[in-house]
Amino acid sequence: MGFDDKTTVADVMSTPLETIAKDATVMEAAQRMREKDISALVVPNTPRAIISSTDVIAAVADGRDTSELQVADIMTTNVETATPDLYMEEVAAMMTTYGIKHLPVVDDDYVGMVSSTDVTAHLS
Repeated sequence: MGFDDKTTVADVMSTPLETIAKDATVMEAAQRMREKDISALVVPNTPRAIISSTDVIAAVADGRDTSELQVADIMTTNVETATPDLYMEEVAAMMTTYGIKHLPVVDDDYVGMVSSTDVTAHLS
């Protein structure tokens, strides 16, 4: 089927944006993701960073102590972002091209998150 030509990020992004401090523990990040039923958190006050469930799983698989490990130690930096007016077809292409599952949405500041789940949910 596909997106209507006019479907934008603003139409499907998740809000409010969930964030976590870079000095929080990875365990705290995992608990927040579980509590909010999401798979990524934006790390504000850093140059475009997120921590995702994939980052957490990698830390656990490596045997790292998530109660001591800080978000800053494993967060993904220099992430791609989207603007609210970007068309969803472009977002889907970006996710495929870059092999990513989350795009923080920025206007003047972070305003939301669009995920591969959002893309999939709106394809039908």
